[in-house]
Order: sequence, then C-alpha cells, then structure tokens
Amino acid sequence: MRRHPSEAVTREDAEAAVRTLLRWAGDDPDREGLRDTPRRVVEAYADWFSGYAEDPAEYLRLTFEEVGGYDEMIVLRDIDFQSHCEHHMAPIIGRVHVGYLPIRKVVGISKLVRVVEAYSRRFQVQEKLTAQIAQCIDQVLAPRGVGVVIEASHECMTTRGVRKPAVTMITSELLGSFRDDARTRAEFLRLVGRGGV
Repeated sequence: MRRHPSEAVTREDAEAAVRTLLRWAGDDPDREGLRDTPRRVVEAYADWFSGYAEDPAEYLRLTFEEVGGYDEMIVLRDIDFQSHCEHHMAPIIGRVHVGYLPIRKVVGISKLVRVVEAYSRRFQVQEKLTAQIAQCIDQVLAPRGVGVVIEASHECMTTRGVRKPAVTMITSELLGSFRDDARTRAEFLRLVGRGGV
C-alpha cells in the first residue's frame, strides 16, 4: 500500500495493533484460536485497502475510437462492490451503476469496474465514493455526460447503533448532459432501474 513517508507502518506494528484490539475487546490474543488472527487481519487489510496504491485514472487512459460512429449512452449496471466506512471501519456493501455519453472514444467496460474497485478499496463515505467515480470518468474521458448511482448497505448502521438491516442508501452524481438534459437524465435512471430517483 502507498503511504506517506512520515507515516510508515511496519507489518509488525500493524499486527501488534490487532493484538491490542483483541485484548481491549476482552480476549486473549495468545489463545489458540486467535494466535494467527493478527496476521490474517493484516493480510485482509492489504486486500481491502489496496485502492490506495492505485491511480484510477490510469485505467481510463486506453480508449478506442473505432466504434462505427456510436455516440449513444453506455451503461454498466450492477457492479458489486465492498468498501469500508471511514467513521467506523465497518463494511459498506452494494452496487454501482455507471453511464456516460461518449464523444468519439469509448473505454473497455472492465476499466470502469477497475475505477469502481480502486476507489472502493479505500476508507470511504458513499457520497464521496459516488463523486470520485463520476469525476474521474468525466475528467479522463471528457464525455458529454456522466452518471453514477450507488445503492449500498452500511454495516455501521445495520449491525450497531440503530440496527436497521433492511435500509439501503442511494446516492447519485450526474455531470454534463446527465445533469442538464432532463431526457438524458431520465433515460439513464430508467436504464439503471432508478426511474424514481
């Protein structure tokens, strides 16, 4: 993971922090079932937060212009994602819908998924995640418009505090013609199944 030089943390430091949390929770980090937990947690964090080492914009730099004059909306629905709330470090689990109106060039659809993954594998709030994905696509591809809708469940609310497991949060970021043109906006929201947003 990419870190600020003044904040270098060793693997040993991270594992010691996990042992401290296990003791704080009231358990013995040296008992058989927990002995390897610090190592496992650090390995999981390296995966969950691998987005800090990635530049999402890089995924969008390779584009294709031979699209036969296609200039209508491109929509990728139901991109599953997992992130973590920056307030409680609890999981955020949901789906992202992405759309854009190209101008002479398109990007491979797997690259849109990689942009979602790079931003979601960081500590997040859903509103910021939504804006980051949309703004990255807008800045790199310079399309006529971009739309991003995220639907997610927040474990910081479903498993603690108010404990409402059936609640889903929906956020959207609409740029360019997706914001300015009511017909374009309505088409995108209909295609992603959020016509009432």
